[in-house]
Amino acid sequence: MKVLVGLSGGIDSCVSAYLLKQAGHDVAGVTMLIWKKDSPYPAPVSANSCYSPAEAEDKEEIAAFARSIGIPYHVLDCSDIYESTVLANFRHEYMNARTPNPCVWCNAKIKFGALVDFAKESGLEFDRFATGHYARIEWNEEDKRWMLLKAKDLRKDQSYFLYRLSQEQLSRTLFPLGSMLKTDVRKIDTAMGFHREDMDESQDFYGGDYSDLLQTADRPGDITDRDGKVLGHHNGFWHYTIGQRRGLGIAAPRPMYVIGLDSVNNRVIVGFDEETHQETVRVSNVNWVSRTHVEDDRVYSVKIRSASPGEAAHVHETPDGFEVKFLSYVKAATAGQSAVVYDGDIVVAGGIIEKAL
Repeated sequence: MKVLVGLSGGIDSCVSAYLLKQAGHDVAGVTMLIWKKDSPYPAPVSANSCYSPAEAEDKEEIAAFARSIGIPYHVLDCSDIYESTVLANFRHEYMNARTPNPCVWCNAKIKFGALVDFAKESGLEFDRFATGHYARIEWNEEDKRWMLLKAKDLRKDQSYFLYRLSQEQLSRTLFPLGSMLKTDVRKIDTAMGFHREDMDESQDFYGGDYSDLLQTADRPGDITDRDGKVLGHHNGFWHYTIGQRRGLGIAAPRPMYVIGLDSVNNRVIVGFDEETHQETVRVSNVNWVSRTHVEDDRVYSVKIRSASPGEAAHVHETPDGFEVKFLSYVKAATAGQSAVVYDGDIVVAGGIIEKAL
């Protein structure tokens, strides 16, 4: 089988390419560039940021790795569509008092979308596209549908970020590390000498102040309670996120948290811990992944952020998506973030949080 592997230069993508080569596949590597040479944005503080000039600078090291295992290597520029798709969505959501998840959109629209399309348009021939993500894909013969599942290593599971992949994308994708433990992947990497044994591989979307990407001048506004009483001031609602506690500069008898953002009036609304509790979230822009519907009386596990272990909930379909009713409260459910529904290890569906109640 001809397999094209997305190579970031990190441990996971390199070991994925190596394992596929060892398994006898005809493997090639590809790196997508998403940082523009003339980018108006400041380079992030962290070199491990996904959106940074570092990947372009690492091309020679990645090419050397490809040569070491005997596979061809290609570089494709995806910066224009990344800016018009991922960054445009990021700016639009933030300036409308919502908190987006750029990794979710990048995976669906760029990494497993535009990159694969560009590779084919450039003449590369391959049957499957592979990455170093920790997740699994299985075919459900009964439903005639591809299923996305959590990784074996739950500490590294990335299925939350992959829930927007379509059936067509799942059908052409391989996750070689999905059934492996990270410790075993590191052992392979160390044994083959691909990276330093103590290599730091944590990778955020942008290792700096997100407001740098908004290109918006500070605009003073009020910090208020739910009743409109002014408690303090700020330099722009977009500098804050729902659930934030630090940096508010408010004297209060108990810790206060951001519970609302008002983009129209440039207000940051704060409240005490109990005011961050919610029992229901409404979700739109849904992608049905492993299933095409939910059962009203079934208890599912729903994640409203990637680091969450998932909370027990009933899920009910609505005309424009679904509504999640948690069996106990959750904290700081945030408009713009994703709610992903699981049935055990199976990713049932996911969508964008519109409102929390």
